[in-house]
Amino acid sequence: MASPVCFLTIRMLFLVLLSLFHLRACYSSSSMQPLCHEDESYALLQLKESLAINESASSDPSAYPKVASWRVDGESGDCCSWDGVECDGDSGHVIGLDLSSSCLHGSINSNSSLFHLVQLRRLNLSGNDFNNSKMPSEIRNLSRLFDLNLSYSNFSGQIPAEILELSKLVSLDLRWNSLKLRKPGLQHLVEALTNLEVLHLSGVSISAEVPQIMANLSSLSSLFLSYCGLQGEFPMGIFQLPNLRFLRIRYNPYLTGYLPEFQSGSQLEILYLTGTSFSGKLPASIRNHKSMKELDVAECYFSGVIPSSLGNLTKLNYLDLSDNFFSGKIPPSFVNLLQLTNLSLSFNNFTSGTLDWLGNLTKLNRVDLRGTDSYGDIPSSLRNLTQLTFLALNENKLTGQIPSWIGNHTQLILLGLGANKLHGPIPESIYRLQNLGVLNLEHNLFSGTLELNFPLKFRNLFSLQLSYNNLSLLKSNNTIIPLPKLKILTLSGCNLGEFPSFLRDQNHLGILDLADNKLEGRIPKWFMNMSTTTLEDLYLARNLLTGFDQSFDVLPWNNLRSLQLHSNKLQGSLPIPPPEIYAYGVQNNKLTGEIPIVICNLISLSVLDLSNNNLSGKLTHCLGNISSTASVLNLHNNSFSGDIPDTFTSGCSLKVIDFSENKLEWKIPKSLANCTKLEILNLEQNKINDVFPSWLGMLPDLRVLILRSNGLHGVIGKPETNVEFRRLQIVDLSNNSFKGKLPLEYLRNWTAMKNVRNEHLIYMQVGISYQIFGDSMTIPYQFSMTITNKGVMRLYEKIQDSLSAIDLSSNGFEGGIPEVLGDLKELHLLNLSNNFLSGGIPPSLSNLKELEALDLSQNKLSGEIPVKLAQLTFLEVFNVSHNFLSGPIPRGNQFGTFENTSFDANPGLCGEPLSKECGNDEDSLPAAKEDEGSGYPLEFGWKVVVVGYASGVVNGVIIGCVMNTRKYEWVVKNYFARRQNKGQNLKTRLHRS
Repeated sequence: MASPVCFLTIRMLFLVLLSLFHLRACYSSSSMQPLCHEDESYALLQLKESLAINESASSDPSAYPKVASWRVDGESGDCCSWDGVECDGDSGHVIGLDLSSSCLHGSINSNSSLFHLVQLRRLNLSGNDFNNSKMPSEIRNLSRLFDLNLSYSNFSGQIPAEILELSKLVSLDLRWNSLKLRKPGLQHLVEALTNLEVLHLSGVSISAEVPQIMANLSSLSSLFLSYCGLQGEFPMGIFQLPNLRFLRIRYNPYLTGYLPEFQSGSQLEILYLTGTSFSGKLPASIRNHKSMKELDVAECYFSGVIPSSLGNLTKLNYLDLSDNFFSGKIPPSFVNLLQLTNLSLSFNNFTSGTLDWLGNLTKLNRVDLRGTDSYGDIPSSLRNLTQLTFLALNENKLTGQIPSWIGNHTQLILLGLGANKLHGPIPESIYRLQNLGVLNLEHNLFSGTLELNFPLKFRNLFSLQLSYNNLSLLKSNNTIIPLPKLKILTLSGCNLGEFPSFLRDQNHLGILDLADNKLEGRIPKWFMNMSTTTLEDLYLARNLLTGFDQSFDVLPWNNLRSLQLHSNKLQGSLPIPPPEIYAYGVQNNKLTGEIPIVICNLISLSVLDLSNNNLSGKLTHCLGNISSTASVLNLHNNSFSGDIPDTFTSGCSLKVIDFSENKLEWKIPKSLANCTKLEILNLEQNKINDVFPSWLGMLPDLRVLILRSNGLHGVIGKPETNVEFRRLQIVDLSNNSFKGKLPLEYLRNWTAMKNVRNEHLIYMQVGISYQIFGDSMTIPYQFSMTITNKGVMRLYEKIQDSLSAIDLSSNGFEGGIPEVLGDLKELHLLNLSNNFLSGGIPPSLSNLKELEALDLSQNKLSGEIPVKLAQLTFLEVFNVSHNFLSGPIPRGNQFGTFENTSFDANPGLCGEPLSKECGNDEDSLPAAKEDEGSGYPLEFGWKVVVVGYASGVVNGVIIGCVMNTRKYEWVVKNYFARRQNKGQNLKTRLHRS
C-alpha cells in the first residue's frame, strides 16, 4: 500500500501535467486558427479592384463602403477579419460575403473573381449599383450557396438558366432589378429549387401563370411576387402552405383568384393582394389567421359583406380594404382591433353609418375612410386618436362644423375633409397644425373670410385645396413673410376676380387650379414666369380670359402635362403648349386661324380638344403623326374645310374622333382602319361625298358611328364578312341620300344591340391614363347627352353604357321594315322616319322590351298597328304619322299616353286618342301622294362633343341628342331615373389629394 506522501506527490505531478496540457491546448487554439486562404484573399481583393466606390450607388442612409478597409498588410491582413467576410471556423474558407449597401458601382461579368469563391454559402450584394450588368452564367460555380440576395442592385436581362443548378438554395432574393424570368420560367425555377423557404422576385418580369407545383413547396415561408406581370388564376393551395408567413403578390392586374376557407393553425402574418383581380368574398374563416398583422386587399374586386370575424384578428396593425365592392355596414367588431395603426376602407359600397366607433382605436396614426357613405358630425371621440398623422374623410356626407379640438392633433400631416357638407367658419385652432403638409377642404359649405396669405399660418404646407366653398378670400397687405412653397393649390370657384399676387413668389407649383373665378382680360406677364420648370397641371377654364400679355412661340411651362383653357373668350391664333403636353383643352373659345404644323410635334399628346372655336383652313396632314399617342381628337364645330387627311398611321391609338359640324368634304379616309382602338367616330354635318364605309366594320371596338347630315349615298349592300360592327350600339346615318332596302344583313350582325345587359350602372366613357407627379392617373371621359327642346340645349351628364340607338331617318330607303329588327332587344331608340318604307309594321318590334322611342312617321306604311306593341311598357315616344295605316289604335299601357299628333295623316286609323271611332267603314284610304314626306315632326340625331369635366379636370366626352319634340325630354329623364336604380357607378375616380 502506497504511503500518503507518495500519493500526494503523484497527485501534484498529475495536476502539473494537466496544467501544462491545458496551456498547450490554449496556445494551439489561438495559434492554429486557420487563416484566410491566399487564393480567396486574392479573389476578394480582385473583386474590390474591379468595382468603384460611389456613395450614390446605395440609397440606404446607413450605407458605407465595406470593402474600403480591406488590405493585406498589418493586423487586418487576414481576410477572415474583413468587414462583410465570413470564414469557416475549421477550414478557413470564405463561406459568407455580405456587401449589402456598400456603395459599390460597376459591372460583374463572367470573368469576375467573385466566382472563384466556390465555398460560398451566403452571398448578399443587395443595395448596390451594378450598372445594368447581366447575371453571369458562372453563378453555377457557387453551387454550395443556400442564401443568394441580389435585390435592389441594378442587374438586368434574363436570369440565367444556370441558376437552376443552385439546388441547395433556401433563400433567393432578386427583387427590384430589371430582370426577366422567361427561359427558364417560374415553373422551371420552382421545379429545380425544391428547398426554397424564401422566394422574392418582386419587380422581375415573369409574364406567366403561377405554377400549381408551387403549392408543393411545403417549406416556403416567404413569397414576394409583386409587379411581375403574373396571369391566370393563383393556385389556392399556396394560401394553405403550413409554414407560409409572408405573401405579397401586389399589382399583377391580370392575376385572378379567390380566398379559400382557412384552416386553424395558420402561420400567415402578412398578406398583400393589392391591385390584382382577386374577387369573391372574404371568408368568415379568416378568423383562423390569429397571427395576422398586415392585410391589404385594396384595388381588387372583392364583394359582399365584410365578415365580423375579421374583428378577431387582434394582432392586426395594418388593414386596407379600399377600392373594392364590399357592401353592408362596417362591422362593429372592428372596435376590437386595438393594435391598428393603419386603416383604409375607402371607396366601397358600404351602407350609411357614423364614425363614432373610430375613437376606440387609439393607436391609429393613419385613417382613410374616403367615400364610405359616412354621415353625421365629426365625432368628438376622434380626440382620442392622439397619434394621428393622416386623416382622410373626403367624399362622405359629414355635416356640422370642424371642431376646435382638431388643433390638438399637432402631428397631423394630412387632413382631408373635401366633398362633404361641412359648414361654418374654418376654426382658428387649425393653425396649430404646424406639421400639416396637405389640407383639403374643397367642395363644402364653409363660409366666412380668409386672407389670401392663409398658407402663411402653416410652415410645412405644400398642398392647399379650397375650391368651391362660400369663402371670401381677401387680399392681404402682408408681403414681408414669404409663403410656404406650395406644390398643389386649388382655388376654383372662389370669386377671385384677378390673379392672386402672392403667386408671383411661387416657383414650386405642380398643380394650379383657378377655374371659375371670373378672371378677365389678359393673363399677366408675371404669371407666365411663375413655376416654369415645375408646373404640370394648369386649370384656367371657365373664366373670362381673352389672351396673354406676353407673346411667345410656345407656352413657357416646360413640363406642363395638362392645360385647360376651355370656356373662356380667348382670341387670336391657337396657343402652342410645350412638347411634353398630354391633355390640351381650348374648346369653347373664339380662336381663329389654322392649326399650326408645330402642333404635330406634340408626340406625347393624348387629348386634343379644339372644339367650338372659329378655327378654319385645311386640316394639316401631319395630324396623323399624333395618332399613335392620342386617344381623343376633337375638332367639333369649327370651319375646317378640304378633305380629311388620309394619314392615320399603323398603330393608331385614337379612341374618339369628332370632326362634326365643319365643312369637310370628299371621302372618309380609309387609313382610319388603322385606328383599331376607335370607339367613337362622329363626322356629322359636313360635306362628305361617299358611299357607306363598310370597311369600318372591321374595327373591333367601334361603338358609336355618327355620319348624319352629309352627302353619303348609294345602296348599303351586304357586308363583306359576318363580323361587321359587332360592338356597334349607337348608329346615326340620318339626313343623307342612302337608297335601296334597309341594311338587313348589317342589322343581323349588330350583336351588341341583341343582348340586354343588366350589370351595375356603368356610363359611357373612355379611360385615359397618364403620369402626374410620377404617379399613374386615370381620367374617365364620360359621354353625356344634350337635347334641344324648343331651342334650349339641355345637358344630361351621363348616358348608361348599355344605351342603344338606330337613326336611319331622312334618307331614301324603301321596301319593308325587316322582321330582324325585333332581335335587337337592347334597342332603346329607333328612328326610321322620312323614308319610302312600305308594307306593314312588323309585330316582331314588340320584342324590343327596352324600346323608349319609336318613330316610323313620313313613310308609306300600311296595314294595322300591331296590337302587341302595347306590350312595350317603356315606350314613351311613338310616332306613325303621315303613313297609310288603318284599323284601330292599340289600347292599354303606354298607348293611353300618346297624343293625336302621333297618328296624324293616317285617315284609316280610328280609336283613341283620335276623335274617329272604330266600326265606321265609310272612310276609304286616300291614294298615296309622291310629294308627301317633306316634313317630319320627330327627329333625333346624335352629336359627340368634348367638354370640360369637373373643376379643371381634363375633358369629358359628350354625346348629344337633338330632338324637336317636347315628349323626348320626358323620355330621357325617365330613362336615367329608371336605369339609376339598377346598379352602382363604375369605380373610376380622380383624387388629386
